[in-house]
Amino acid sequence: MALLDWRDSKHWAQKSEPCGVCDKPTNLRSDRGKPVHKVCVEDWTDRHQKPANQS
Repeated sequence: MALLDWRDSKHWAQKSEPCGVCDKPTNLRSDRGKPVHKVCVEDWTDRHQKPANQS
């Protein structure tokens, strides 16, 4: 399960915008500055992880 550390203030914006995953308003921003809830991006990451290469 992905658990992201978003304690840095760069993850907060004054303006609320629709989340890129669920479309509900959020003031949170991804590392790339896109509006997204932390729980939404953690869930998305869990569902889209590539399987580890096996030898």
